[in-house]
Amino acid sequence: MEHMSTFGKLDSQDFLKGALVAIFASVLASLSTILDAGALPTVAEWWGIAKVAGSALLGYLTKNLFTNSTGQPLKSEA
Repeated sequence: MEHMSTFGKLDSQDFLKGALVAIFASVLASLSTILDAGALPTVAEWWGIAKVAGSALLGYLTKNLFTNSTGQPLKSEA
């Protein structure tokens, strides 16, 4: 069974999983578009990728903060 933190709480696993998902998704999606254009990413494009990753991480952590340990959103623990 997958680890899930309790409603209203976050732990290190939440942060680690969120960071991995955010980084992989934003880098893969962005690099695909940039490399299709035939160029390597510029520093400005890397900053854009980092902003997308940060936004994805915040979204993931917010979702986990308001989800209980059984995966139900906006419901306290049984």
